[in-house]
Amino acid sequence: MAQNLNSVRQQIQHIVAGKKATVGIALMSDDGKDTASIYGNRHFPLQSVFKFHIALAMLSQIDQGKFSLDQPIKIQKKDLLPKLYSPIRDKYPNGTTMNLSEMLAYTVSQSDNVGCDLLLKLLGGPEAVERYIKQSGTNDISIKVNEETQQANWDLQFKNWTTPRAAVNVLQTFYVNRNKRLSTQSHDFIWTVMKGTQTGQARLKGQLPKQTIVAHKTGSSGTNKAGITAAVNDIGIVFLPNGRYYFISVFVKDSRENEDTNEKLIADIGKATWDYFMKRLQ
Repeated sequence: MAQNLNSVRQQIQHIVAGKKATVGIALMSDDGKDTASIYGNRHFPLQSVFKFHIALAMLSQIDQGKFSLDQPIKIQKKDLLPKLYSPIRDKYPNGTTMNLSEMLAYTVSQSDNVGCDLLLKLLGGPEAVERYIKQSGTNDISIKVNEETQQANWDLQFKNWTTPRAAVNVLQTFYVNRNKRLSTQSHDFIWTVMKGTQTGQARLKGQLPKQTIVAHKTGSSGTNKAGITAAVNDIGIVFLPNGRYYFISVFVKDSRENEDTNEKLIADIGKATWDYFMKRLQ
């Protein structure tokens, strides 16, 4: 098994060779015995990947009775900041009231920034999410600023970071340990939403068979005047045809490549890992 993992690791190194970017990856089989990483302990900007962590923290609060999935949340016009990406704002330009479950779905599956920052306010700020994730057993993570702040200031986005290994650890912790972290209802809710993610279709899913189920969360930064893209990310669980699955995180940072190349890096890595795990089934 280790020899096979070395071969897929070498294949990934070949994929990223010569690219003007730093690429970190981590892999783990569903039984936790098969792992590999490249720059697995290096810090990478989270960007919108942290919306997955925010949802986990909120679902924990729901399980404790502090909120409920059907709780109505008022979104005022002043919350709909024009410079933030927001399908909620696009659909409800004058504000609206929606259930917390709907806001969570918008925030995770459509990466809505208005919903994200409203959830952070309800939870008590970014560091409340960081504390929850650390209490759940993943220490290599920093969540210090909200979407409005990290979008407005290039340097501040780097205050929200994780490592590829830590990203995979969170996925495994909250998927495998079904009833230890979240209730059955909350567990089913978050993974259904993650499977419905609409962003980043050219990343982990880009070269996989069309019907492949991937429960994932993407993250993206802008590109600065120097032509550097700080972050293009995708983390998730890839489900194999026989019902087994594997965890994967791919982070691209400090890239001087264009958007298509950055996304293709993730798609190529996704295909290489898919091929590896599919061979294990034979």
